[in-house]
Amino acid sequence: MTAIKHALQRDIFTPNDERLLSIVNVCKAGKKKRNCFLCATVTTERPVQVNVVKVKKSDKGDFYKRQTAWALRDLAVVDAKDAVKENPEFDLHFDKVYKWVASSTVEKNTFISCIWKLNQRYLRKKIDFINVSSQLLEELPKVAEESVPSGENQSVAGGDEEAVDEYQELNAREEQDIEIMMEGCECAISNAEAFAEKLSRELQVLDGANIQSIMASEKQVNILMKLLDEALKEVDQIELKLSSYEEMLQSVKEQMDQISESNHLIHLSNTNNVKLLSEIEFLVNHMDLAKGHIKALQEGDLTSSRGIEACTNAADALLQCMNVALRPGHDMLHAVKQQQQRFSDLREQFARRLASHLNSVFVQQSSQTLLHLYSRSHSISVPGHDQSSTLAQHSVELTLPNHHPFHRDLLRYAKLMEWLKNTDYGKYEGLTKNYMDYLSRLYEREIKDFFEVAKIKMTGTTREGKKFATLPRKESAVKQETESLHGSSGKLTGSTSSLNKLSVQSSGNRRSQSSSLLDMGNMSASDLDVADRTKFDKIFEQVLSELEPLCLAEQDFISKFFKLQQHQSISGSATNEAEEMDAGALSRSYTSGVPQTVSSEKDMIRQMMTKIFRCIEPELNNLIALGDKIDSFNSLYMLVKMSHHVWTAQNVDPASFLSTTLGNVLVTVKRNFDKCISNQMKQMDEVKISKKSKVGILPFVAEFEEFAALAESIFKNAERRGDLDKAYIKLIRAVFVSVEKVANESQKTPRDVVMMENFHHIFATLSRLKISCLEAEKKEAKQKYTDHLQSYVIYSLGQPLEKLNHFFEGVEARVAQGIREEEVSYQLAFNKQELRKVIKEYPGKEVKKGLDNLYKKVDKHLCEEENLLQVVWHSMQDEFIRQYKHFEGLIARCYPGSGITMEFTIQDILDYCSSIAQSH
Repeated sequence: MTAIKHALQRDIFTPNDERLLSIVNVCKAGKKKRNCFLCATVTTERPVQVNVVKVKKSDKGDFYKRQTAWALRDLAVVDAKDAVKENPEFDLHFDKVYKWVASSTVEKNTFISCIWKLNQRYLRKKIDFINVSSQLLEELPKVAEESVPSGENQSVAGGDEEAVDEYQELNAREEQDIEIMMEGCECAISNAEAFAEKLSRELQVLDGANIQSIMASEKQVNILMKLLDEALKEVDQIELKLSSYEEMLQSVKEQMDQISESNHLIHLSNTNNVKLLSEIEFLVNHMDLAKGHIKALQEGDLTSSRGIEACTNAADALLQCMNVALRPGHDMLHAVKQQQQRFSDLREQFARRLASHLNSVFVQQSSQTLLHLYSRSHSISVPGHDQSSTLAQHSVELTLPNHHPFHRDLLRYAKLMEWLKNTDYGKYEGLTKNYMDYLSRLYEREIKDFFEVAKIKMTGTTREGKKFATLPRKESAVKQETESLHGSSGKLTGSTSSLNKLSVQSSGNRRSQSSSLLDMGNMSASDLDVADRTKFDKIFEQVLSELEPLCLAEQDFISKFFKLQQHQSISGSATNEAEEMDAGALSRSYTSGVPQTVSSEKDMIRQMMTKIFRCIEPELNNLIALGDKIDSFNSLYMLVKMSHHVWTAQNVDPASFLSTTLGNVLVTVKRNFDKCISNQMKQMDEVKISKKSKVGILPFVAEFEEFAALAESIFKNAERRGDLDKAYIKLIRAVFVSVEKVANESQKTPRDVVMMENFHHIFATLSRLKISCLEAEKKEAKQKYTDHLQSYVIYSLGQPLEKLNHFFEGVEARVAQGIREEEVSYQLAFNKQELRKVIKEYPGKEVKKGLDNLYKKVDKHLCEEENLLQVVWHSMQDEFIRQYKHFEGLIARCYPGSGITMEFTIQDILDYCSSIAQSH
């Protein structure tokens, strides 16, 4: 084993700067393979690396090779299997468990002991040794540091010897000394014993010389000892002086401590005085309200711009004083409590005065506007207004009153409203509710009068054609209604009295057409002229154009005046949507003085707008119903206009009141549009054709042409073009079905004529209007027109030369049976004499007479408005010529050289057709 160890060290580990410490001959447990060696090695360089290396003989068996190496720090467990009995098996737990069987128990124990020593010396992480005898796990003897050079205590130990017993090489100086010594002695190499004796004698001589030198230096030693005694005495004297100095310094220290304590107390007092002065200055600077501000809050003029500005500055200063962040302990000071109470009283007093004044402003503005409106609609005399003013005169202008002056006056109080919102939310809520109550009554009256004027203009009523039934109201009634706006605590005490609507009565000279529109409801668009529709379109656009700036201006004012543009928690009920919220629900949301959470300030604005303009959506729906009643085609104008305004409103704010309201109304308009399309389809299905007259162009075909032309002019560059395209598809398919249905049921006019004329009209309409979504239907209409034209021509023309046609049918039958064409003339029934007899029965005069009768027949079938007679007659001429050429071809092939020809030519046929057409 020693030879193997020496060979492995030389061949494998020395080239890798490693030192072999222990070796064990092993094989894998449970497998019959050649043995290998497990080696414990350390590197010779710092830092030291400890490895377990598996070495195996090469296949040829003449040298060893390094197969696998594991770092000792990766070894987790060493399992010796049995600590009592001798057992050659053991396990090493690296990344997996390796099971080994040693060649002998002694080698196994030696290897495990070496592993334990290396673990103790080099690794911080200790390996678990299980089933190992305690005798193998002995502590390493510690080598004194002075006996080992620096770093050598970390030299490798292993195997059977300790590190201190290992061989140590001589350094260069030692080698040089030994060489000089050996050169001085001739027998150093030949006779080692003589050399050793010589060295021993020289050593004795040196020892004697050392002893003599020590004895000779005794006198110097005595002198040195004497000097040391004198030095000790000097040290004692110095210590005495130091003790006296220390006592003196002790007294000075006590005095300095007293001075330091006094200085500390003075500094502490000064610090406290500075802090106290700082606290007093803080309270005085932040909790002292100027007398001018106090006077403005108590007596400031809230009607003038200067007074409002002074009150605003005073309110801001008061809010800053109340919101100052007090330092700990300030709230316990009596003066601070008194000042805070004073501020609270001022805030309460000013908030009450501000709320009362703003309520008065709301009432004053609303009552003046209402009184002005009542005077205009009921001929009540008011200062500054003409008593003869009536609603009939006011109806000339379709405009809504401008509220800009009212908004401008109130916006002066916007900052005060923000202050009230931050300081007294209960009063802010009350003002918000009162404003909605006042304005909803005001806007309701204005908007209803506005829509009444719009309805009168839509129905075409004028002062000459209609008279207005105005019910005069007593001045006391108006006064009572305006006074109802002034309630205790600035709130409304009653609802607005019902306003008499205008009673529009029919006159004797009214046009019968307009009367029928109002009485019968939905009428065909052909009963109204283009001027009426254009007038309706302008009125409807003006209504929307007046409502949009009114709502936007009011919404902008609400946002600025009530300070709802900031993201804050605002009161209101989030349980109901703004579209469904009525006055009661909104009023209940303001019962609490503590703000309740709403999704955002936009919800609050939308709720207020819904309460204020609650009459807009019903009035718009009524106006839309009236327009649809006047003419169902008005739904096209309304769909385009309403879609455009909805699109504009959504671009500004998709969640605004205006966008939501117009969107809801747009749904109604879309339903009316769909209803208009459905009614037209229903009318197509219910159309009845007279059995005694020819059909011609069907009414619903002409109506579709009118509808398409009107729709194309209305929906040009419109946002809702897709809705029209869908309606086109539905209508055109219904037209196709209805045309075929009427054609099948027609008795007076042939089916092919009905189909040909109507599909020609449809094709011409679609070609003229160039509707992109109906390209397929246009091609289909053209195909149907062409097919039925050809079918009618063939059916009507029939066989004008009947006997000749029967003769040649027999000829074709013989050819089909296998008889050659040139041999047909030898058949008895089809010889040349028989052919000449048949031809003589059809002279030119008879042919012209037959064609003339055919022209009259076709003329009776076709209608005049579509003007297809010449087209059909030309097609019949072509078909007749085709038959003539067919007969000539058969004569040429079956009767060659006979010289037999028809008694009329193709030019005769053209002349006959032309003269017949010109004569009629």
